[in-house]
Amino acid sequence: LATVVTPNLPEAEVLLETTIKTEQEMQTAAKKLQQLGTKNIIMKGGHSTNQQAADYVLMEDGSSFWISAPRIVTKNTHGTGDTFSACIAAELAKGTPLEAAIVIGKQFIQGAISQAISVGHGHGPTNHWAQLTQDIQVIKA
Repeated sequence: LATVVTPNLPEAEVLLETTIKTEQEMQTAAKKLQQLGTKNIIMKGGHSTNQQAADYVLMEDGSSFWISAPRIVTKNTHGTGDTFSACIAAELAKGTPLEAAIVIGKQFIQGAISQAISVGHGHGPTNHWAQLTQDIQVIKA
């Protein structure tokens, strides 16, 4: 029923009962999730070991693209997936087309991670007051 799903790699591995390590495996996993009935998939690559935090987007019409940003070394990443998906949902509610909403979501979460706030102890939250960052790259697949 969802317009878009945003599994991270460990979540997709559980759903598909497989391991996902490479970009090719991310693409294959997105296609398998789409075959299960999901319309649009964002395979989030934040758990990968790549230098870029690259997400693979597979749209309902079969088009796809990669959206990436520099990986930021920080302990303040609690809630990144929730924040990313909530931003996309808010953009969709405002009438933003899906592809643009995904780009805005990536710009926001990259800003929320890179403009960290330090509160509490240990694994801290993202900064929900952050500015959008232009430090992302969209590559059509």
